[in-house]
Amino acid sequence: MTSVESTSSGTSVDGVADAGATRTEQAYTDLRAIILSGHYEPGSRLTESELTTQLGVSRGTIRSVLARLAQEGYVSTEANRSARTRSFTVDEAIEILETRAVLESALAAKAAERATDEDIAAMTKTCRQMWDWQVPGGRQEYWKLNREFHAQVKHAARQVTLARFVDSLLHPLVLRQYRNEELELPRVDSVREHEAILAAIVTHNPEAAAATMRHHLSSARRALQLNFDAQ
Repeated sequence: MTSVESTSSGTSVDGVADAGATRTEQAYTDLRAIILSGHYEPGSRLTESELTTQLGVSRGTIRSVLARLAQEGYVSTEANRSARTRSFTVDEAIEILETRAVLESALAAKAAERATDEDIAAMTKTCRQMWDWQVPGGRQEYWKLNREFHAQVKHAARQVTLARFVDSLLHPLVLRQYRNEELELPRVDSVREHEAILAAIVTHNPEAAAATMRHHLSSARRALQLNFDAQ
């Protein structure tokens, strides 16, 4: 007969450990999502006391979360038990965006091979909605739809390894740092570029899908490069 080690309250030690791991994982997921959403300016200071209140977890959990985020490059840690959100040099930013273009082009090619009717319908809807926000003051909603379209392509590709590499890149933070916040309208050709990617996926043409995605991301990077050069 196998005995189950328990605490005085009757909760198994394994259960307590599992609950702690779950809280830490959830706190990590929540804070990572907040950082990627652009909530913090690049170089913003994150303190343990603020984060414990914001996320509703202990300081020990926050330390574990910040250590993991630092290891993955989302934050840089400081000696006084605080951290700062990452900021990037121009060279670092360009390397990240170039890598994104390579990986997402491969995902687009896989999406052209594997996209279902449901995938295509979802991407088509997103492209149509993008036109609705090509208006002054519409950039935030447009950028949200832009992220959604790229997520839909990634889903349609059904290529776990490529998707994992894309998710590990820090391009949302680069875009947050270098995007020109003074522009009222999204980039003019952006929707047409998304529609070209979609057309290649609809016709199940992997080569065209990769080429149009590469062109789209290169155009977006060049638009940011104008911003780089102005700094």
